[in-house]
Amino acid sequence: ELVLCMCVMAASLSRLKVFPLPGPGRAAGCIPGFVFTNSAPVLGGASVVQCRGVHHAVVPRGRGGRSSFSGLAVTAFGGNGFLGRYVVNRLAREGSQIILPHRCDEYDVMYMRPMADLGQLLMFPGFSIRDTDRIMKMIEHSNVVINMIGQDSETWSYSFEEVNVEWPRRLGEMCRDVGVKKLVHLSALNSDISHSTSKQLRTKARGEDVLRDVFPDATIIKPSMMFGREDRYFNFYARQRRMPFIPMISLGKKTVKQPVYVSDVARAVCEAVCRADSVGETYELVGPKAYVLYDLVDYIYRMIHYPFRPLPVPRTLLRGALAITEKSGPFIPLLTRERVEMFHQSDSVTLGSQGLSALDVTPTDVETAAIRGLRFFRQYAWFKSLAEDTEGPKTVPNI
Repeated sequence: ELVLCMCVMAASLSRLKVFPLPGPGRAAGCIPGFVFTNSAPVLGGASVVQCRGVHHAVVPRGRGGRSSFSGLAVTAFGGNGFLGRYVVNRLAREGSQIILPHRCDEYDVMYMRPMADLGQLLMFPGFSIRDTDRIMKMIEHSNVVINMIGQDSETWSYSFEEVNVEWPRRLGEMCRDVGVKKLVHLSALNSDISHSTSKQLRTKARGEDVLRDVFPDATIIKPSMMFGREDRYFNFYARQRRMPFIPMISLGKKTVKQPVYVSDVARAVCEAVCRADSVGETYELVGPKAYVLYDLVDYIYRMIHYPFRPLPVPRTLLRGALAITEKSGPFIPLLTRERVEMFHQSDSVTLGSQGLSALDVTPTDVETAAIRGLRFFRQYAWFKSLAEDTEGPKTVPNI
Protein backbone atom coordinates (compact mmCIF):
# COMPACT_ATOMS: atom_id res chain seq x y z
CA GLU A 1 0.00 0.00 0.00
CA LEU A 2 2.85 2.38 0.78
CA VAL A 3 4.45 1.75 -2.62
CA LEU A 4 1.08 2.32 -4.32
CA CYS A 5 0.59 5.65 -2.50
CA MET A 6 4.06 6.81 -3.48
CA CYS A 7 3.38 5.97 -7.12
CA VAL A 8 0.12 7.93 -7.07
CA MET A 9 1.84 10.93 -5.50
CA ALA A 10 4.63 10.83 -8.07
CA ALA A 11 2.12 10.70 -10.91
CA SER A 12 0.21 13.66 -9.44
CA LEU A 13 3.35 15.75 -9.02
CA SER A 14 4.37 15.09 -12.59
CA ARG A 15 1.13 16.69 -13.81
CA LEU A 16 1.48 19.89 -11.72
CA LYS A 17 1.74 23.13 -13.65
CA VAL A 18 3.25 26.42 -12.54
CA PHE A 19 0.84 29.29 -13.23
CA PRO A 20 1.84 32.94 -13.61
CA LEU A 21 1.22 35.39 -10.82
CA PRO A 22 -2.44 36.52 -10.81
CA GLY A 23 -1.60 39.94 -9.43
CA PRO A 24 1.34 42.20 -8.62
CA GLY A 25 3.03 41.94 -5.28
CA ARG A 26 1.57 38.68 -4.05
CA ALA A 27 3.14 37.29 -0.92
CA ALA A 28 5.91 34.79 -1.36
CA GLY A 29 5.03 31.26 -0.42
CA CYS A 30 1.26 31.78 -0.76
CA ILE A 31 0.89 30.96 -4.44
CA PRO A 32 2.37 28.59 -7.04
CA GLY A 33 5.48 29.75 -8.82
CA PHE A 34 7.54 30.64 -5.76
CA VAL A 35 10.43 28.49 -4.59
CA PHE A 36 11.80 29.26 -1.15
CA THR A 37 15.45 29.50 -0.24
CA ASN A 38 17.00 30.45 3.04
CA SER A 39 17.63 33.99 1.85
CA ALA A 40 14.84 35.12 -0.43
CA PRO A 41 11.94 33.73 -2.44
CA VAL A 42 12.81 32.71 -5.98
CA LEU A 43 10.47 33.09 -8.93
CA GLY A 44 11.32 31.28 -12.14
CA GLY A 45 14.89 30.71 -10.98
CA ALA A 46 15.57 34.40 -10.26
CA SER A 47 15.81 35.80 -6.76
CA VAL A 48 13.00 38.21 -5.82
CA VAL A 49 14.49 41.11 -3.88
CA GLN A 50 12.16 42.94 -1.53
CA CYS A 51 12.44 46.56 -2.63
CA ARG A 52 10.17 48.02 0.08
CA GLY A 53 10.91 48.34 3.75
CA VAL A 54 7.97 46.15 4.74
CA HIS A 55 7.46 42.45 5.26
CA HIS A 56 6.22 40.53 2.24
CA ALA A 57 3.11 39.53 4.21
CA VAL A 58 1.69 43.07 3.92
CA VAL A 59 2.36 43.55 0.20
CA PRO A 60 -0.89 43.86 -1.81
CA ARG A 61 -1.88 40.62 -3.50
CA GLY A 62 -4.84 39.08 -5.23
CA ARG A 63 -7.41 40.32 -7.70
CA GLY A 64 -9.24 42.57 -5.23
CA GLY A 65 -12.11 41.81 -2.91
CA ARG A 66 -12.64 40.07 0.37
CA SER A 67 -10.25 37.15 -0.21
CA SER A 68 -7.36 39.31 -1.44
CA PHE A 69 -5.19 41.74 0.48
CA SER A 70 -5.31 45.47 -0.26
CA GLY A 71 -2.03 46.27 1.48
CA LEU A 72 -3.80 48.13 4.29
CA ALA A 73 -3.22 47.00 7.84
CA VAL A 74 -5.76 49.04 9.81
CA THR A 75 -6.17 49.41 13.56
CA ALA A 76 -9.76 50.54 14.14
CA PHE A 77 -10.37 51.92 17.63
CA GLY A 78 -14.09 51.95 18.28
CA GLY A 79 -14.61 49.56 15.39
CA ASN A 80 -17.44 47.71 17.13
CA GLY A 81 -19.51 50.87 17.65
CA PHE A 82 -22.38 52.29 15.64
CA LEU A 83 -20.20 53.80 12.90
CA GLY A 84 -17.28 51.42 13.38
CA ARG A 85 -19.09 48.29 12.27
CA TYR A 86 -19.91 49.92 8.92
CA VAL A 87 -16.32 51.08 8.45
CA VAL A 88 -14.89 47.66 9.33
CA ASN A 89 -17.30 45.95 6.95
CA ARG A 90 -16.30 48.19 4.04
CA LEU A 91 -12.58 47.86 4.69
CA ALA A 92 -12.81 44.09 5.16
CA ARG A 93 -14.62 43.45 1.91
CA GLU A 94 -11.82 45.24 0.09
CA GLY A 95 -9.27 42.84 1.56
CA SER A 96 -7.81 44.92 4.38
CA GLN A 97 -6.32 43.36 7.47
CA ILE A 98 -8.05 44.86 10.50
CA ILE A 99 -7.03 44.96 14.14
CA LEU A 100 -10.11 45.48 16.31
CA PRO A 101 -9.57 46.41 19.97
CA HIS A 102 -12.70 46.13 22.11
CA ARG A 103 -13.68 45.92 25.77
CA CYS A 104 -16.89 43.90 25.53
CA ASP A 105 -17.55 40.18 25.70
CA GLU A 106 -16.20 38.22 22.74
CA TYR A 107 -19.68 36.97 21.91
CA ASP A 108 -20.89 40.56 21.49
CA VAL A 109 -18.51 41.05 18.54
CA MET A 110 -18.79 37.56 17.10
CA TYR A 111 -21.16 38.81 14.39
CA MET A 112 -18.25 40.82 12.91
CA ARG A 113 -16.15 37.72 12.16
CA PRO A 114 -17.77 36.99 8.76
CA MET A 115 -17.08 40.53 7.57
CA ALA A 116 -13.46 39.62 6.77
CA ASP A 117 -11.75 36.55 5.35
CA LEU A 118 -10.24 33.99 7.68
CA GLY A 119 -7.41 35.52 9.69
CA GLN A 120 -7.91 39.05 8.38
CA LEU A 121 -9.83 40.34 11.41
CA LEU A 122 -7.77 40.26 14.60
CA MET A 123 -9.58 41.08 17.83
CA PHE A 124 -7.97 42.36 21.03
CA PRO A 125 -10.33 42.03 24.01
CA GLY A 126 -9.90 43.91 27.26
CA PHE A 127 -8.93 47.16 25.56
CA SER A 128 -8.39 50.31 27.63
CA ILE A 129 -7.35 53.76 26.43
CA ARG A 130 -5.10 53.97 29.51
CA ASP A 131 -2.99 50.91 28.61
CA THR A 132 -0.23 52.57 26.58
CA ASP A 133 1.99 49.49 26.21
CA ARG A 134 -0.79 47.37 24.76
CA ILE A 135 -1.93 50.13 22.42
CA MET A 136 1.61 50.38 21.03
CA LYS A 137 1.49 46.68 20.19
CA MET A 138 -1.84 47.18 18.40
CA ILE A 139 -0.57 49.91 16.09
CA GLU A 140 3.11 49.08 15.57
CA HIS A 141 2.43 46.87 12.51
CA SER A 142 -0.36 49.03 11.02
CA ASN A 143 -0.01 51.63 8.32
CA VAL A 144 -3.45 53.16 9.03
CA VAL A 145 -5.07 53.97 12.38
CA ILE A 146 -8.71 55.08 12.71
CA ASN A 147 -10.00 56.60 15.95
CA MET A 148 -13.78 56.30 16.31
CA ILE A 149 -13.92 56.27 20.10
CA GLY A 150 -16.40 58.69 21.61
CA GLN A 151 -19.16 59.01 24.16
CA ASP A 152 -22.25 61.20 24.45
CA SER A 153 -22.32 61.34 28.26
CA GLU A 154 -19.77 61.33 31.05
CA THR A 155 -19.49 58.33 33.35
CA TRP A 156 -17.85 57.66 36.70
CA SER A 157 -14.93 56.03 34.87
CA TYR A 158 -14.38 58.27 31.85
CA SER A 159 -14.83 62.01 31.45
CA PHE A 160 -15.13 64.02 28.25
CA GLU A 161 -11.70 65.49 28.95
CA GLU A 162 -10.03 62.08 28.99
CA VAL A 163 -11.89 60.56 26.02
CA ASN A 164 -12.09 63.56 23.69
CA VAL A 165 -8.87 65.45 24.52
CA GLU A 166 -6.27 63.31 26.25
CA TRP A 167 -6.91 60.16 24.24
CA PRO A 168 -6.47 61.77 20.76
CA ARG A 169 -3.31 63.49 21.96
CA ARG A 170 -1.78 60.28 23.29
CA LEU A 171 -2.85 58.31 20.23
CA GLY A 172 -1.30 60.90 17.93
CA GLU A 173 1.97 60.74 19.83
CA MET A 174 2.04 56.95 19.69
CA CYS A 175 1.25 56.89 15.96
CA ARG A 176 4.03 59.42 15.36
CA ASP A 177 6.53 57.39 17.38
CA VAL A 178 5.86 54.06 15.61
CA GLY A 179 5.68 55.61 12.13
CA VAL A 180 2.01 55.19 11.22
CA LYS A 181 1.43 56.51 7.68
CA LYS A 182 -2.13 57.77 8.09
CA LEU A 183 -4.29 58.65 11.10
CA VAL A 184 -8.02 59.28 10.64
CA HIS A 185 -9.82 60.90 13.57
CA LEU A 186 -13.60 61.10 13.93
CA SER A 187 -14.82 64.28 15.60
CA ALA A 188 -18.23 65.98 15.41
CA LEU A 189 -19.87 68.79 13.49
CA ASN A 190 -20.49 72.01 15.47
CA SER A 191 -17.42 71.36 17.61
CA ASP A 192 -16.23 74.79 18.68
CA ILE A 193 -14.43 75.82 21.85
CA SER A 194 -16.13 79.20 22.23
CA HIS A 195 -19.56 78.84 20.61
CA SER A 196 -20.71 75.28 21.36
CA THR A 197 -23.20 74.98 24.23
CA SER A 198 -22.31 71.31 24.73
CA LYS A 199 -19.32 70.26 26.82
CA GLN A 200 -18.91 67.25 24.55
CA LEU A 201 -18.55 69.48 21.47
CA ARG A 202 -16.13 71.84 23.23
CA THR A 203 -13.85 68.96 24.22
CA LYS A 204 -14.13 67.55 20.69
CA ALA A 205 -12.79 70.84 19.35
CA ARG A 206 -9.91 70.82 21.83
CA GLY A 207 -9.15 67.23 20.84
CA GLU A 208 -8.80 68.29 17.20
CA ASP A 209 -6.34 71.03 18.16
CA VAL A 210 -4.10 68.85 20.32
CA LEU A 211 -4.10 66.13 17.67
CA ARG A 212 -2.96 68.60 15.02
CA ASP A 213 -0.12 69.65 17.31
CA VAL A 214 1.31 66.15 17.69
CA PHE A 215 0.27 64.65 14.31
CA PRO A 216 -0.18 67.45 11.73
CA ASP A 217 -0.98 65.06 8.87
CA ALA A 218 -4.03 63.59 10.63
CA THR A 219 -7.27 63.48 8.64
CA ILE A 220 -10.20 64.82 10.69
CA ILE A 221 -13.77 63.91 9.79
CA LYS A 222 -16.63 65.84 11.41
CA PRO A 223 -20.04 64.30 10.65
CA SER A 224 -23.33 65.76 11.78
CA MET A 225 -25.67 63.59 13.83
CA MET A 226 -25.86 60.23 12.09
CA PHE A 227 -28.97 58.14 11.56
CA GLY A 228 -29.22 54.46 10.72
CA ARG A 229 -30.62 51.18 11.89
CA GLU A 230 -28.76 51.14 15.23
CA ASP A 231 -28.59 54.88 15.88
CA ARG A 232 -29.37 56.80 19.04
CA TYR A 233 -30.95 59.68 17.18
CA PHE A 234 -34.07 58.65 15.28
CA ASN A 235 -34.42 55.56 17.48
CA PHE A 236 -34.29 57.80 20.56
CA TYR A 237 -37.47 59.58 19.51
CA ALA A 238 -39.12 56.40 18.22
CA ARG A 239 -38.63 54.64 21.57
CA GLN A 240 -40.73 57.36 23.23
CA ARG A 241 -43.75 56.55 21.08
CA ARG A 242 -45.80 55.34 24.05
CA MET A 243 -44.93 58.23 26.34
CA PRO A 244 -47.66 60.82 27.04
CA PHE A 245 -45.49 63.62 25.62
CA ILE A 246 -42.06 64.34 24.09
CA PRO A 247 -40.10 67.10 25.86
CA MET A 248 -38.55 69.56 23.40
CA ILE A 249 -37.00 72.97 23.86
CA SER A 250 -39.16 75.56 22.03
CA LEU A 251 -40.87 72.58 20.34
CA GLY A 252 -37.72 72.20 18.26
CA LYS A 253 -38.82 75.00 15.94
CA LYS A 254 -35.64 77.02 16.50
CA THR A 255 -33.27 74.16 15.60
CA VAL A 256 -32.18 73.22 12.09
CA LYS A 257 -30.59 69.81 11.62
CA GLN A 258 -28.92 68.23 8.59
CA PRO A 259 -28.52 64.55 9.55
CA VAL A 260 -26.21 62.28 7.55
CA TYR A 261 -26.67 58.58 6.83
CA VAL A 262 -24.19 56.37 8.68
CA SER A 263 -23.34 54.32 5.59
CA ASP A 264 -22.31 57.51 3.76
CA VAL A 265 -20.00 58.46 6.62
CA ALA A 266 -18.46 54.96 6.60
CA ARG A 267 -17.80 55.21 2.89
CA ALA A 268 -16.26 58.66 3.39
CA VAL A 269 -13.94 57.27 6.07
CA CYS A 270 -12.81 54.49 3.73
CA GLU A 271 -12.24 56.98 0.93
CA ALA A 272 -10.18 59.15 3.26
CA VAL A 273 -8.10 56.11 4.18
CA CYS A 274 -7.35 55.22 0.56
CA ARG A 275 -6.88 58.67 -0.96
CA ALA A 276 -3.48 60.35 -0.86
CA ASP A 277 -4.96 63.87 -1.07
CA SER A 278 -6.81 63.48 2.25
CA VAL A 279 -3.66 63.81 4.36
CA GLY A 280 -3.98 66.72 6.78
CA GLU A 281 -7.47 67.62 5.57
CA THR A 282 -10.68 68.26 7.53
CA TYR A 283 -14.05 67.14 6.19
CA GLU A 284 -17.46 68.26 7.47
CA LEU A 285 -20.10 65.72 6.50
CA VAL A 286 -23.80 66.59 6.37
CA GLY A 287 -26.83 65.19 4.61
CA PRO A 288 -28.26 66.60 1.38
CA LYS A 289 -31.24 68.31 3.05
CA ALA A 290 -31.82 70.44 6.14
CA TYR A 291 -34.89 70.18 8.35
CA VAL A 292 -36.40 71.98 11.31
CA LEU A 293 -36.19 69.61 14.28
CA TYR A 294 -39.96 69.78 14.87
CA ASP A 295 -40.71 68.68 11.29
CA LEU A 296 -38.05 65.96 11.45
CA VAL A 297 -39.42 64.37 14.64
CA ASP A 298 -42.96 64.73 13.31
CA TYR A 299 -41.88 62.79 10.23
CA ILE A 300 -40.43 60.03 12.43
CA TYR A 301 -43.76 59.57 14.18
CA ARG A 302 -45.74 59.66 10.95
CA MET A 303 -43.37 57.02 9.58
CA ILE A 304 -44.02 54.65 12.52
CA HIS A 305 -47.76 55.57 12.57
CA TYR A 306 -47.90 56.96 16.10
CA PRO A 307 -49.25 60.35 17.23
CA PHE A 308 -46.65 63.04 17.85
CA ARG A 309 -47.27 64.88 21.15
CA PRO A 310 -44.47 67.43 21.78
CA LEU A 311 -44.30 69.42 25.00
CA PRO A 312 -42.42 72.74 25.11
CA VAL A 313 -40.03 72.74 28.06
CA PRO A 314 -37.68 75.60 29.07
CA ARG A 315 -34.02 74.74 28.69
CA THR A 316 -33.12 75.55 32.31
CA LEU A 317 -35.97 73.45 33.69
CA LEU A 318 -35.13 70.46 31.51
CA ARG A 319 -31.42 70.62 32.32
CA GLY A 320 -32.15 70.96 36.03
CA ALA A 321 -34.37 67.89 36.04
CA LEU A 322 -31.82 65.85 34.07
CA ALA A 323 -29.01 66.90 36.43
CA ILE A 324 -30.82 64.97 39.15
CA THR A 325 -31.78 61.91 37.11
CA GLU A 326 -28.33 61.47 35.53
CA LYS A 327 -26.71 60.49 38.83
CA SER A 328 -29.68 58.78 40.45
CA GLY A 329 -29.10 55.28 39.07
CA PRO A 330 -26.29 52.90 38.10
CA PHE A 331 -27.13 53.09 34.38
CA ILE A 332 -26.79 55.85 31.80
CA PRO A 333 -30.27 57.41 31.37
CA LEU A 334 -32.00 57.63 28.03
CA LEU A 335 -31.79 61.42 28.02
CA THR A 336 -28.94 63.50 29.46
CA ARG A 337 -28.08 67.20 29.51
CA GLU A 338 -25.44 66.68 26.83
CA ARG A 339 -27.85 64.90 24.52
CA VAL A 340 -30.35 67.71 24.95
CA GLU A 341 -27.72 70.21 23.82
CA MET A 342 -26.67 67.99 20.92
CA PHE A 343 -30.25 67.52 19.72
CA HIS A 344 -31.16 71.21 19.98
CA GLN A 345 -28.04 72.83 18.52
CA SER A 346 -28.43 73.85 14.89
CA ASP A 347 -25.93 72.42 12.45
CA SER A 348 -23.49 74.88 10.89
CA VAL A 349 -20.93 74.14 8.20
CA THR A 350 -17.75 76.18 7.89
CA LEU A 351 -17.71 78.30 4.77
CA GLY A 352 -15.54 76.66 2.10
CA SER A 353 -15.13 73.38 3.99
CA GLN A 354 -14.92 70.05 2.20
CA GLY A 355 -17.74 67.53 2.47
CA LEU A 356 -18.98 64.26 1.05
CA SER A 357 -18.61 65.47 -2.54
CA ALA A 358 -14.86 65.95 -2.03
CA LEU A 359 -14.64 62.24 -1.22
CA ASP A 360 -16.85 61.22 -4.18
CA VAL A 361 -19.70 60.12 -1.93
CA THR A 362 -23.32 60.77 -2.96
CA PRO A 363 -25.34 61.57 0.20
CA THR A 364 -28.53 59.68 1.04
CA ASP A 365 -31.53 61.69 2.21
CA VAL A 366 -33.75 60.94 5.19
CA GLU A 367 -36.77 60.02 3.09
CA THR A 368 -34.86 57.17 1.46
CA ALA A 369 -33.00 55.61 4.39
CA ALA A 370 -35.01 56.36 7.55
CA ILE A 371 -37.47 53.53 6.93
CA ARG A 372 -34.67 50.94 7.24
CA GLY A 373 -34.46 51.49 10.98
CA LEU A 374 -37.87 52.90 11.84
CA ARG A 375 -39.88 50.03 10.39
CA PHE A 376 -39.27 47.95 13.51
CA PHE A 377 -41.20 50.46 15.66
CA ARG A 378 -44.40 50.11 13.63
CA GLN A 379 -47.45 48.19 14.70
CA TYR A 380 -48.15 45.02 12.77
CA ALA A 381 -50.94 46.59 10.69
CA TRP A 382 -48.54 49.15 9.19
CA PHE A 383 -45.35 47.09 9.13
CA LYS A 384 -45.23 46.50 5.37
CA SER A 385 -46.44 49.90 4.21
CA LEU A 386 -44.00 51.70 1.93
CA ALA A 387 -41.92 54.72 2.84
CA GLU A 388 -43.47 56.56 -0.11
CA ASP A 389 -46.85 56.36 1.62
CA THR A 390 -45.61 58.88 4.21
CA GLU A 391 -45.13 62.46 3.12
CA GLY A 392 -41.57 63.65 3.70
CA PRO A 393 -40.63 66.37 6.18
CA LYS A 394 -40.49 70.00 5.16
CA THR A 395 -37.04 71.14 4.16
CA VAL A 396 -35.27 74.43 4.67
CA PRO A 397 -32.35 75.92 2.71
CA ASN A 398 -29.10 74.04 3.27
CA ILE A 399 -26.82 75.46 5.90
